[in-house]
Amino acid sequence: MIPASAFPATQWTLILAAGEGDSKVADEALAQLCRAYWFPVYAFIRRKGNPADEAQDLTQEFFARCLERRHFASADPSRGRFRSFLLTCVKNFLADQSDRRNAEKRGGGTAFLPLELEDGENRYNKELIDNDTPEKLYERAWAQTLIARVNDNLRTAFSREGRADQFDQLKQYLPGGAGPEPYSDAARELGASEGALKVAVHRIRRRYREMFRTEIANLVSRTDQVDEEVRYLLQVLRG
Repeated sequence: MIPASAFPATQWTLILAAGEGDSKVADEALAQLCRAYWFPVYAFIRRKGNPADEAQDLTQEFFARCLERRHFASADPSRGRFRSFLLTCVKNFLADQSDRRNAEKRGGGTAFLPLELEDGENRYNKELIDNDTPEKLYERAWAQTLIARVNDNLRTAFSREGRADQFDQLKQYLPGGAGPEPYSDAARELGASEGALKVAVHRIRRRYREMFRTEIANLVSRTDQVDEEVRYLLQVLRG
């Protein structure tokens, strides 16, 4: 069991600490992570050669098993990263499925989680590179999903503050944004000076970095893994 004083309680550490015990908080934390990070799993399963409809069924069944927490008895809390642990689990799941592929009908269209699997195929085709291995595609999809999640969370925060329009103008200067326009042009559109825009960009980037690290902290089991995970994901995104 994880010592309570080892690190703050985050989503992944709550799940690991609960193990296979009964914990509604851990169950909800797991469901949230599954809803957020289903696409890298779908992309991996699809790249392993499964047709789209079968990949959808397999993805649903995999996460159904995750929600039953069958996988977590062997999780090592001292080394766990949700990213790498989930990849190991889906590999084991697919190996098990291949052993009994025709033994029973899978899925049956039952929605165990509200996953937007129909959108998954569009994303898969858009993000796939010809020489991608399933593992490489999984890692890149994971990093891109994390960035999109941070951007969504940051926009939600700006919206709560009544500044959604400002976020929409400044998001071009964040990671994953389209090629940013010159400060002078953006300043005119915002009705601000170029100096004020530069300050606003500095602040939103700082806030983004904080939320990026917070998201990663939710996906590792120790705080001393955060910097390493940041470096790894940035390397993945650089290709």
